[in-house]
Amino acid sequence: MTETAPQRRKSADPQGSPSPDLKIIETWVFRGPNIWSYEPAIHLVVDLGSLEEWPSDTIDGFTEALLADLPRLDQHHCSRGRRGGFIERLQEGTWLGHIAEHVALQLQQEAGHDLRRGKTRQVKGIPGRYNIIYAYADEAVGLAAGELAVRFVNHLVQADPDFDFTTELERFIKQAERTAFGPSTQAIVDEATSRDIPWIRLNKASLVQLGQGVHAKRIRATMTSETGSIAVDVAGDKDLTTRLLASAGLPVPRSDSVRTVEDAVTVANKIGYPVVCKPLDGNHGRGVCLNLADADAVREAFPIAQDQSRRGSVIVENFVTGRDYRCLIINGRMEAIAERVPAHVVGDGMHTVAELVEITNADPRRGVGHEKILTRITVNAAARELVRSQGFALDDVPPEDVTVKLTLTGNMSTGGISIDRTYEAHPENVEIAEEAARMIGLDIAGIDFICPDITQPVRETGGAICEVNAAPGFRMHTNPTIGEPQYIAKPVVDMLFPPGATSRIPIIAVTGTNGKTTTSRMISHVFKGMGRKVGMTSTDGIVIDERLVIRSDASGPKSARMVLQNPRVDFAVFEVARGGILREGLGYERNDVAVVLNIQPDHLGLRGIDTLEQLADVKAVLVEAVPRTGFAVLNADDPLVRKMRRKCSGQVVWFSMAEAGSEVREYIEGHCRRGGRAVVLERSELGDMIIMKHGRRSMQLAWTHLLPATFGGRAMMNVQNVMAAAAAAFAAGAPLHDIRQGLRTFSTSYYLSPGRLNEIEVDGRHVIVDYCHNAPAMRMLGDFVDRIGESLGASSDLGRPSRIGVIATAGDRRDDDMRELGEVAAQHFDVLIVREDTRLRGRKRGESAELIIEGVKSAIAAGARCRSVDLVLEELDAVRYALGRSNRGDLVVLCVDQHQSVLAELESVSHLAQAGARSGDEGGDPDFVRPEDEPTDDPA
Repeated sequence: MTETAPQRRKSADPQGSPSPDLKIIETWVFRGPNIWSYEPAIHLVVDLGSLEEWPSDTIDGFTEALLADLPRLDQHHCSRGRRGGFIERLQEGTWLGHIAEHVALQLQQEAGHDLRRGKTRQVKGIPGRYNIIYAYADEAVGLAAGELAVRFVNHLVQADPDFDFTTELERFIKQAERTAFGPSTQAIVDEATSRDIPWIRLNKASLVQLGQGVHAKRIRATMTSETGSIAVDVAGDKDLTTRLLASAGLPVPRSDSVRTVEDAVTVANKIGYPVVCKPLDGNHGRGVCLNLADADAVREAFPIAQDQSRRGSVIVENFVTGRDYRCLIINGRMEAIAERVPAHVVGDGMHTVAELVEITNADPRRGVGHEKILTRITVNAAARELVRSQGFALDDVPPEDVTVKLTLTGNMSTGGISIDRTYEAHPENVEIAEEAARMIGLDIAGIDFICPDITQPVRETGGAICEVNAAPGFRMHTNPTIGEPQYIAKPVVDMLFPPGATSRIPIIAVTGTNGKTTTSRMISHVFKGMGRKVGMTSTDGIVIDERLVIRSDASGPKSARMVLQNPRVDFAVFEVARGGILREGLGYERNDVAVVLNIQPDHLGLRGIDTLEQLADVKAVLVEAVPRTGFAVLNADDPLVRKMRRKCSGQVVWFSMAEAGSEVREYIEGHCRRGGRAVVLERSELGDMIIMKHGRRSMQLAWTHLLPATFGGRAMMNVQNVMAAAAAAFAAGAPLHDIRQGLRTFSTSYYLSPGRLNEIEVDGRHVIVDYCHNAPAMRMLGDFVDRIGESLGASSDLGRPSRIGVIATAGDRRDDDMRELGEVAAQHFDVLIVREDTRLRGRKRGESAELIIEGVKSAIAAGARCRSVDLVLEELDAVRYALGRSNRGDLVVLCVDQHQSVLAELESVSHLAQAGARSGDEGGDPDFVRPEDEPTDDPA
């Protein structure tokens, strides 16, 4: 745990008295690798207010009061790297934001979460404001810890009469216990984590996915995705269970199911007393009444058992005497045996029965229900009656060493304890238990034996299987009260993921300022051609095996998790945007291949990211999430991307469009001579050839002009995207011929690449639809426009075609970025129409467009190509106006936000034009009536 706030206090003698001004400004939950940590973390932005002038050593009694309530803070190392380091910092003087970080961690430790990672960083340029980052195991508990830590620190600064820390801590711990996994689920999750098997919690209870995509398995407590529904139903029907076991020759008690009291008495008389009454489909020992000696006892017990039966039926069976044993069978093998001892107290000659119960329940291992390894003993009417039957009342003091039973059943859920007997069972008894599990068909079964001694064969000593349980609890085995714990989660995980089985699917993550969506689509297309079931996320939505299942901006962590949960997906390609990383982190643990395309000035001024270097640090999270066995595909032509190689634990694959002999190419050649990989561009009179390098080998991939997405090699931004996609596919293990085939069949058609350089003929106009929305992208698009414009001019009989562009940007960009977009666009288009997105992102209507127009006018005044700029705010109106301003043979480039509606509009215009031509109409330019409230600016 570290902090970078000043090491010495700022004011040796602050004036006045401190006020409880510490408050939380913002809260963020990172669910994967993020800019602060490789692990999930909570990020609080706090403001100290006047407390900025009051470090810990200037507040009288602060440190003493803090340690009095949380004494285990003396175990924290802090930046000193040794136990007690944090205490030293407190005594020397440290700021209260840093203290809140340590308190938040310690509160979680008080709740049983062993967490130690945290840091506090001062927000640059804002006095008194700090970033607090700390680890969490459960999101709700971590957030509650941060809130309570701030309240507690303020209370220590100035006592709040309404705040009682003991009460608040108890409430916090209870909340943590409610949201925590039960012992069984936690044991399996811990075992999976130790084997590097990823897991996702699917609800607020115990439903958990282990593994990813097609390899995923699910557990709910000790029920797994391999557990048969029929087997669970059979185990839930105790009468059917007994009959099936009896048919296999296994020892079971004589029994019958009844629905009325008189039938219960009749069966009891037939079987012979004593008997047991229990619900047909109950669990956890609820409603079980033992050792019923006569008909009156049966009549009294029957409604208790029936009340716990969902079907209203009750089992009456002969009472088998002996000890209560639970045999745990996993995947057909006995893995653990525990003797269950009913809830009881042992007299000490000084305390009453009631007091002994309180003393027993004070054991910190005991909790409510299954939240802890032992359950608190409940004194109810049945317990009182049982105590009376042993000659005591709750207020009596039992003699020393006298045992007083409080329940007859040995269930842990009723307060019983367990003794491990795994290695003591007779082999014949083990065989009987395993056969019982096979008969019912359960992959995980709890076989309840009643017998005098598990070390002796039950067929000789007497005894029987009284119950078979689906989803048996593990805590009596993992945390026995007496004896050695059994690590029974291991055979469960072995069953779900046998040794050598795969639990993860390959993940390729793509980031950068521009080109992410197209590159992701290219990579997906390559692996789709290889027969993989690809799950892809992008700004357009989530695609599962070529089907768009969700249409929205899906470039964030939630969408990535949705893909990893899909049981059809065996390969994942994620477009990862800056916003998702800053908001939640990656949302998954690691990616096998990280692709970083470029770092350009876009999205600056948001969430504290003001410089390109800071933006590069955000994008580099993907590189940091590459394991030692993985790859980072980096753009060697971008200096900021090139620096990311230092953050990669795996291997680096470079891609570069630099000329042979340049400094960058020389560096790449050296990298390849050392066994590295790269994708480069070799230029010649015949054209540009993409070359893949691995060590000293060079392999020709394709001529750029033969790849449809490059428009004959003119779309240089897609040449770069092709190279990045080829490098990523190569790193992920795709053969060269499959990469070549995938890129040769990928085009920018609307089917394969909606909204990205889609080309369509509309009544003689050459129309390009793209998503370009920032200045760096416009430079690349402008270069393409220049190249394709020259080509159209050379082949046209209509003279020099005009270039008409519709442009816009998102409202959350900086003013200068918007002006720069207009300046760049003006260099490449003759006519510009400026529109706005539907989502204004905090701007007033028309504000973003006016800033772009300012940039266009500035460029026109400086002699840019553009001769006219118009304002048409609505996207479809702008598209119609652009078509109206154009003539046959012109190039119209539409930079749009809602590409679906725009393409529908273009198809509609195209169909109308074709219909007019067929009816003899010579056509002409579509009419467009310009709204009077949208001014025209034509400097010509």
